[in-house]
Amino acid sequence: MNGIVIPSTPHDSPIVGRDRPRLDSTAKVTGRAIYTVDIEKAGMLHAKVLRSPHAHARILSIDASAARSLAGVTAVVTREEIHGLHSYGTYVKDQPIVATDAVRYVGDVVAAVAAVDERTAFAALDLIRVEYEQLPAVFDVRAAMESSAPAIFPDQPFAAYPEYGDGASGAAHTAHNVSYEFRYVTGEESVWADCDFIFEDTFTFSRMNHMHLEPFATVAEATANQIEVWTSTQSPFPMRKELARVFGLPENDIRVNVPLLGGGFGAKNGPKTEAIAIRLSQLSAGRPVRYCMSTEEVFLTLSQHDAVLTVKSGLKADGEFMARQSRVLLNGGAYADASPLVAEKAGYRMPGAYRWKRIDSLCQAVITNTVPAGAYRGFGATQATWASERQVDLIAERLGFDPLELRLKNAKELGEEFVPGETPIDSDLKHGLNLVADAIGYRDGTRSSNRGMGVAIGIKDGGGVNKPAQARVKVTTNGDVILNCALVEMGQGGHSALCQIVAETLGCDPKRVKYAAIDTDNTPFDQGTNASSGIAVMGHAVLQAAERVKCSVLDTAAEYLMLDRQSIRLDNWRIVDAEGITYELPALIMDRFGGTGFEFTADGYYKARNSSSAPLEAPCIFWEIGWAAAEVEVDPETGRVEILQLVVSGDAGKVVNKLGCRGQDEGAAVFGLAQALFEELRYDDGELLNGEALLYRVPLAEDIPRRFSSITQEQGHGAGPFGTKGMGEGGMLPIAPAIAQAIADATGAQLTSLPMTPERVYNGIRAARLRQDGADGNA
Repeated sequence: MNGIVIPSTPHDSPIVGRDRPRLDSTAKVTGRAIYTVDIEKAGMLHAKVLRSPHAHARILSIDASAARSLAGVTAVVTREEIHGLHSYGTYVKDQPIVATDAVRYVGDVVAAVAAVDERTAFAALDLIRVEYEQLPAVFDVRAAMESSAPAIFPDQPFAAYPEYGDGASGAAHTAHNVSYEFRYVTGEESVWADCDFIFEDTFTFSRMNHMHLEPFATVAEATANQIEVWTSTQSPFPMRKELARVFGLPENDIRVNVPLLGGGFGAKNGPKTEAIAIRLSQLSAGRPVRYCMSTEEVFLTLSQHDAVLTVKSGLKADGEFMARQSRVLLNGGAYADASPLVAEKAGYRMPGAYRWKRIDSLCQAVITNTVPAGAYRGFGATQATWASERQVDLIAERLGFDPLELRLKNAKELGEEFVPGETPIDSDLKHGLNLVADAIGYRDGTRSSNRGMGVAIGIKDGGGVNKPAQARVKVTTNGDVILNCALVEMGQGGHSALCQIVAETLGCDPKRVKYAAIDTDNTPFDQGTNASSGIAVMGHAVLQAAERVKCSVLDTAAEYLMLDRQSIRLDNWRIVDAEGITYELPALIMDRFGGTGFEFTADGYYKARNSSSAPLEAPCIFWEIGWAAAEVEVDPETGRVEILQLVVSGDAGKVVNKLGCRGQDEGAAVFGLAQALFEELRYDDGELLNGEALLYRVPLAEDIPRRFSSITQEQGHGAGPFGTKGMGEGGMLPIAPAIAQAIADATGAQLTSLPMTPERVYNGIRAARLRQDGADGNA
């Protein structure tokens, strides 16, 4: 059953279901692929940074004179060297290049050094003397919001936020130590009065590290007037815009080059290493500076948000969902980064896949003295799905419903609006639920002692908010094709899929299509590689560009050959007329345009239309859905959980590359498994205890269930080219709640915190037994 594709509608395009090798596969398996960490420049210097040992402290003085005098050191950056430069951030501009007035978490960057080699740079860091005055620190979101908690930013940083549509609103600095708040409300408050039952539960969600194998890395060549960087970023154009703002330069004086990325998972949005490398290069007479973090430094740079989620739901006695109110507190850490966007998405996705007559969601990103949190695979939907789906299971237990049947009763129908003004649901949610449930034998009734099963569904709006994309396709005289767009390849296979679309449109072998290197001077604009937008958003721009090139070629050939334009077609860089006669294009082009030949070129563009009735500026492009079912066996004496079966499913709409779709869903499922059972950043008084690869527990090969299956659905309703939809995040969302319900089915332990470690499972079993004993005693 591993990796099956289940088409739900007939295929109407020959591209569907193609098995093609990835364009980057040979280079990657042979070690010839070039990542930012591989970039070398003549005379290149190396950067290292000094980090704060304190969670919160005022900087009284910095003496870097000895470091500056060390042989081999070319530049030192402290707060003195960044006067006139701006702080950065997505909406809230609160993070300076290096700390200025205060440090706000253990690991905050205080100074940076450029030297001829790493050894010298490290030696220079040891010579920098910093005097601190320690300040009170706060690490918990609820404690941080208390009026008695220290104000981490006494002077509120500049903040901007988007215009929202019906029912949605957002604002910065709405409460003590809150960087951003998002709220969505629809339906009448009076719906609560019609509910027969109202339940309120609180859930906690752990913090994870992204664990991308390639660390944050940048090579910069910069002067006061010109900047060029080679960097590991998912968003080259937003990076250019933010660097222009930070350094006060026109965007056309900044060039961002992006090689292959060794994983990103959301972490590689916004500046991380770029600004420090640039400033050190400027102070080193423009010499190139390489700033590459260690794995341990990555742990101190960005994380996923942990969260506290309180959910109140009202329903009728027959199980009909009526109203849901949610209050979500995200731990944004010391700097806002992408927290406003994550808050927006977590709040918006709290209704889950279900029909409600009243929705009231509030999400606040809270500032604490911990590692900053930002975008992470699933982008707020992981937190929302955990709480949303877990409460469905708790309600089912309380009222005596089967958890699957309760979901089927309330799940939205295909074509039903998610909320008023939003794009209708474009997958059959009930079909997917039944599919994964049947795959593990959920309804077979073959449960045994300490074994249990669970199902769950996750949903997120996909394609990005208000996201534009551009692409360019060029074809040479000999029919060699160049695709030029800014979708970043970070392991997801996006370059290969887009090149397949071009090849399909031009009727040529995909091997003839090359994906051009990304640099912001020459590559058409894109908002960023995120939100599973590659195939559904950029794919449209690429398809349009390829179709326009094809039309240009056919128009030229029809005119030159004096044939009816509608009677000819393009096949492997030949013109074929209605009689089947072929004409070789290279000779035709040389004759038509002269001995130098010609290059056909065309641009494509795509963006969803804005709508004031859509809560988030514009309707979403597609809905990314994940379905999961799990069977577990639990040792009640130790709390150890063994996954016996795990099935994950996503809806690709139409498949462009089978292996790519399978990889996206199964990779996402392993992320979900990690969230469910293993991964958690652990702190003690603000100090990260397991911030290195050997101490941070991730799933091993032996943790993957023997019966681990993915089912790629092709329901055919996607908004992308040929009916495609984005994949890669949805498969992560339902895994943890499915496993949690399987544990509850096996033992009665209803867990509300992640990860579900043996200790938590054991304590949950004991609590369930006490509840049962109490119920029996009362009976």
